[in-house]
Amino acid sequence: MQPIYLDYNATTPIDPVVFEAMLPYLRGQFGNPSSAHALGHAAHDGVETARADVAALIGAKADEIIFTSGGTEATNFAIVGAASREPGRRMIVTTAIEHPATDATCAAMEQRGYTVRRIAPRSDGRVDPAEMIGAIRPDTALVTIIHAQNEIGTLQPVEEIAAAARRHGIPVHVDAAQSIGKIKVDVQALGADLLSIAGHKLYAPKGVGALYVRRGVDVRPILFGAGQEHGRRPGTENVAGIVALGRACTLAGEMLERERERLARLRDGLLARLGQEVPGLRLVGHPSDRLPNTLNVLFPGVSGRKLLQGCPRVLASTGSACHADREDPSAILLAMGIPANAALGAVRLSLGRTIADDDIAEAAAALGTAWRQMSGAALPRARISTP
Repeated sequence: MQPIYLDYNATTPIDPVVFEAMLPYLRGQFGNPSSAHALGHAAHDGVETARADVAALIGAKADEIIFTSGGTEATNFAIVGAASREPGRRMIVTTAIEHPATDATCAAMEQRGYTVRRIAPRSDGRVDPAEMIGAIRPDTALVTIIHAQNEIGTLQPVEEIAAAARRHGIPVHVDAAQSIGKIKVDVQALGADLLSIAGHKLYAPKGVGALYVRRGVDVRPILFGAGQEHGRRPGTENVAGIVALGRACTLAGEMLERERERLARLRDGLLARLGQEVPGLRLVGHPSDRLPNTLNVLFPGVSGRKLLQGCPRVLASTGSACHADREDPSAILLAMGIPANAALGAVRLSLGRTIADDDIAEAAAALGTAWRQMSGAALPRARISTP
């Protein structure tokens, strides 16, 4: 039997249409976009077309898009570059449920003397916008928040938080790596000043991403070299990857509504089937304000990691940190107030374009069978790392 891939939040396959679009730039159209000859011009045109395509998906202008090596670089660029613009502002407001790209960058800024305020979520995985807004101080340099939490799929109240930050003259960075291509993302509606995009989350290759920078927002470069990307991000462009990202954004826009509806239907069907298979199964995160493709559930009485090991046909993730001698519960789930032993039973099931109705039924049955075989076993003792 073929494996059932339910890990689209981890990465997506390159869409065949996207693959065909990038192929010429891996073969004959191999020029450097900075070169003043025909091959260089062709590469430059490919990059600029892609820039316009990325901008169109998020309601931006082409000159507001800066290409990067991925979502992590885009987020590093946004946080370090924006927070460094005014020496007198040394505080960053964020949440306790960010992707490591944000959390680790904020930790690095703390090592540089910045204060970072991390707002904990409510039990449904959403932060209280009033608490985020209340954390803003006169010396706040940046507010950075994830749009859709990568483990649980919960959507954050970005619009309300961004509107308040703007009234204080504080730029807002939004990590949209998980939401781009799954729901409508419009930088104007969100109120984002900076927004991170990761190509491999929307059927483009790994190693390419983008940062949206609203016109007039000052972001200092974090890399140094030549003058590519408006002088903000040096280095010869990954032309094939950039072209692929542009094509992926166009394709995502064309498919967005019908795919959103289809995935939400399949997600809800998977939850219903799992509920029949596994008494006591618990949904993690907000019941409605979440991505259409993402399901995080707690399997009672078993380790999510061991459950997936015992169900090799279903390719999914747990979100927990696994080591040779121990298993740590997800820090995201702990921040939501979920007890450590319960959090160890978490499994994230994320759907995508290749998933069909039959896959949902078969995945639920396989996971249910594995759970029944294991449910008498005790959970491993959770180890909670202290800061």
